[in-house]
Amino acid sequence: MTIEQHPQYNYAYDVKDDYTGNDYRHVEYRDGYDTKGEYKTLLPDGRYQTVTYTADENGFNAYVNYEGEARYDSYKPAAATYDAYKPAASYAPKPAYAPAPAYKPAYAPKPAYKPVSYAPKPAYEPEYPEHHKPAYVPAPSYHKPVYAPAPRYAYPAPAY
Repeated sequence: MTIEQHPQYNYAYDVKDDYTGNDYRHVEYRDGYDTKGEYKTLLPDGRYQTVTYTADENGFNAYVNYEGEARYDSYKPAAATYDAYKPAASYAPKPAYAPAPAYKPAYAPKPAYKPVSYAPKPAYEPEYPEHHKPAYVPAPSYHKPVYAPAPRYAYPAPAY
């Protein structure tokens, strides 16, 4: 947007959903650098909160107003139900099921081929040209330290 352009817009929307309890609306007008608007929301305590705002050369100013009286439902805890205490069995009960029978196939076919008892070698060994071989063999990455200084302490050892 260039400086010569003069921004102007206005919009509004309303949402009222009785199933979920959502109820809010918003309206805003802008003319250049002056913006005015209002939004209204139904709060969980039953009141409506209305915020009217302006944004201009003096900054953002909001005025908050509440309509209605807050309602709080009284707390009604559910009755506690307790099952009678039943001690655990002091013995290990036997399982109520029979173990599955061991599987024994009725027929075991023999292979129709002769298994190979050796590992076959490739038919040829490829020759690599000289330029495909590595130019160097890397040295090991670990080297024993040449110098290990003795530890120095800031205070002398205590005499017992």
